[in-house]
Amino acid sequence: MQGAGHRVAITGYGVVAPCGVGKELFWQGLLGPGFSGNNSVEFKDWDPSPYFESPKESRRADRCEQFALAAAGEAMAQSGDLPYNRERIGTILGTGIGGLRTLEGQVEVRMEKGERRVSPFLVPMMMSNASGAAISMRYGLQGPTETICTACAASTHAIGNAARLIAWGRCDAVVTGGTESAATVTALAGFTNMTALSSTFVSKPFDETRDGFIQGEGAAIFILERLDLAVERGATILGEIVGAASNADAYHITAPSPGGIGATRCMQLALEDAGLDPSDIKQINAHGTSTPLNDKAESQAIAAVFGADGPPVVSIKGVTGHPLGAAGALELAAVMLSFEKKLIPPTRGTTVVDPEMSIDVVLGEPRPWQPGPTISNNFGFGGHNGSVIVSPYVD
Repeated sequence: MQGAGHRVAITGYGVVAPCGVGKELFWQGLLGPGFSGNNSVEFKDWDPSPYFESPKESRRADRCEQFALAAAGEAMAQSGDLPYNRERIGTILGTGIGGLRTLEGQVEVRMEKGERRVSPFLVPMMMSNASGAAISMRYGLQGPTETICTACAASTHAIGNAARLIAWGRCDAVVTGGTESAATVTALAGFTNMTALSSTFVSKPFDETRDGFIQGEGAAIFILERLDLAVERGATILGEIVGAASNADAYHITAPSPGGIGATRCMQLALEDAGLDPSDIKQINAHGTSTPLNDKAESQAIAAVFGADGPPVVSIKGVTGHPLGAAGALELAAVMLSFEKKLIPPTRGTTVVDPEMSIDVVLGEPRPWQPGPTISNNFGFGGHNGSVIVSPYVD
């Protein structure tokens, strides 16, 4: 983050997604056939027990909190012991909705059995900030513990804000990322009735026949550290957060601004923050939801910033579905894996890119590449735009 002070390293990350729990299985899932046949991508047999000391403890955590703690465990194990004052380790998480499963379930309990049967754990389980609070309590992290709730841009905003806390010297390390599990019957009905979900039950980002998204769920958690301190303690540096930006369309509650004007400016601000030119970017991990308006606006924004011969573009939502507030975190995990594997995963579900789009969408097979600075975009209902730029570590 140019001029902000300290460099920001990524030293660990963990992933929980229906296509794979853990980084390696997640990567295998991204290279798989994609998902179709339903309006949501969810775990068939999610078992939280390995991540909690007792069944009672897991029952008192909403599924999105369970995901966050599971992903945090993998991230912490990879990063290793953080030898910093706990007051200087923060927890900045993103979610679009929080404990909606718990809320909907307890509304049903009240309707069927009466008010006295509503769980006393309803409020702490449904709170949007519960996942971040649970991570801070499990690991004794006493620095800033905050939750960003900006719809589908939430975890990208969280990662950017976490990086700034380190760059500005407020924290030595921050646990960050996002989590979501909100594919309830009522939520899916709402998305269906607003015609946001695919009627063909296929997520096909940037395809000429795209007709809506498939809802997903999952979590990805990252350990960010001051780079010099991480090097000093002998940590493995997996990458660097070099820039981030956030702005608003100020246009419409669900539709993007015409021509992708807000997204264009957001990417430009992230490049300015990183001190990079558009030609320095070697991959774009797109929001790419498979909705007609979002994909069109994002493709226009990419073309405006990077030109007709811009870097390769991928959306992983053909595999993961759209996990709302966890989208940016899962997509950053995909970028980190693409660094390690030296492959860009294909955009599953997409066969023919909309001819109105002048972007280089990766299709079919993984594309070999030489890892370099990568921008990841996420745009949320309410006009929230977020971009984060991550780069391989160079001493």
